[in-house]
Amino acid sequence: MAVSLKKGQGVSLKKAENDLSLVTIGLGWDINEEKKGLLGGLFGKKEEDYDLDVTAFLCGADGKVHDLGAVQGGSPSLANGDVIFYNNMRHRSGSIWLTGDNRTGAGDGDDEQIIIKLNELPAEYAKIVFIVQIYQGEARGQNFGKVKNAFIRAVDNKGKEMARFDLSGGAAFAQYRSLLFAELVRESDGWKLNAIGSPDPSDSFVSWLKQYV
Repeated sequence: MAVSLKKGQGVSLKKAENDLSLVTIGLGWDINEEKKGLLGGLFGKKEEDYDLDVTAFLCGADGKVHDLGAVQGGSPSLANGDVIFYNNMRHRSGSIWLTGDNRTGAGDGDDEQIIIKLNELPAEYAKIVFIVQIYQGEARGQNFGKVKNAFIRAVDNKGKEMARFDLSGGAAFAQYRSLLFAELVRESDGWKLNAIGSPDPSDSFVSWLKQYV
């Protein structure tokens, strides 16, 4: 049975107890639709779908991202670097990749997944940080206050759900559009999943990235 984490808690994912050769980090969410009544439903404006994107930072032993990709026009492009997101979906090592982009959060199960070969991830990477952001959330007036049933979970290569962290928005998250959801930290006998759940008003992972460079 999976370990259910609360904010601030962590759990060790040991190689001896789990098949870490291919681990799925699954994220899911639903949107809390407002009740508008009959007339509101007929004539009211339909709320736009929420497009939540997951990003992974691959960090060294110092907790920093060291490769921001090829430099273009004097600035790092993130291309082929250590930030995995919708414009850089597969890491050059072949050990971590995004499976695709769900733009609505509709349906059951994982809405987005990051696949990681934890046993093969180069030793230079000691931590993986997972950020979730609402794409164009500021322009669309969207925020985590309307996101419900949000979760991140770790599933091993045999389909065993090892750990899960559930986090719903609510009124306290109405001003936030991105979230440092969780992190994986390398240990001597495996990895540790830490549930964090820290929000930020920005709708871009770049605001988080500045803390890791």
